[in-house]
Amino acid sequence: MPDRYRTVPRHGRFAYSAIHQRPDYRWPNGARLAVYLGFNIEHFAFGEGLGANLGPVSPQPDVLNYSWREYGNRVGVWRCLELFDALDLPAGVLVNTALYDHCPEVVAACVARGDELIGHGHTNAERQNGMDEATERDLLQSCRDLMQQRSGTAPAGWLSPWIAETALTPDLLRETGYRYTLNWCHDDQPVAMQTRSGTIWSIPYPQELNDIPMVMGRQMDGKDFAQMVIDQFDEMLSQSQTQPLVMGIALHPYIVGQPYRLRHLRRALQHIARLRGDIWFTTPGAIADAMDSLPTP
Repeated sequence: MPDRYRTVPRHGRFAYSAIHQRPDYRWPNGARLAVYLGFNIEHFAFGEGLGANLGPVSPQPDVLNYSWREYGNRVGVWRCLELFDALDLPAGVLVNTALYDHCPEVVAACVARGDELIGHGHTNAERQNGMDEATERDLLQSCRDLMQQRSGTAPAGWLSPWIAETALTPDLLRETGYRYTLNWCHDDQPVAMQTRSGTIWSIPYPQELNDIPMVMGRQMDGKDFAQMVIDQFDEMLSQSQTQPLVMGIALHPYIVGQPYRLRHLRRALQHIARLRGDIWFTTPGAIADAMDSLPTP
């Protein structure tokens, strides 16, 4: 057989591992299932750039789609935070640093709640892939420095806008001080990724249990997305009896903060909150900390 049929390109970041063949461990308090909210708070440029769309894309300025997204920062985010407060649920908050100029009170409210702030680029109007090494390094470092300056804590984790990477993103994350990434969605357990200067944790982040691809992409109704959250939780809670697992729920306030969707999200989160004694409701950074505390195999 010709060599070109023997191998295909590989990323070299981690080896294959079957989930049922790994070391066993428990999360804090003896839990087997760790659950977290990945709450994406984003700001978009007016009259240019990328953005999720409610209706047909119009020539710029695309007022319909821009204003729909801006509803999330003006109304939806506050309704979601009220819900999280009512259920006493922490959140991993993915922050565009453009929010510090646009609506700093939103970020301040998350800090006051004790939520974990996670780097999420400067604005979701831009993609990270296609950047040269120096430009990408500057983005990662500048976001980290600004969050440290404005909120008092440098982020430990990163999710790229649109989950767009270059070939060097994991390397540059490690070199600019990040301890984990949410970009890779290949497992239900944290995975140590190799970089050119050490390892970085890949914490599971959901691509299906995510309101953008489900609600906007597949046009799933709010009640069906809520049932999807419940079904995912119930099944993973059962699966976690044989191995520790991580379940993330990816939310955007301009989507689930719409009143009729929020009502259904409340039902799903109430279902999970009622079983909080059986799980560890946490944040991605705390999951990375827990992994660091485990004995080295």
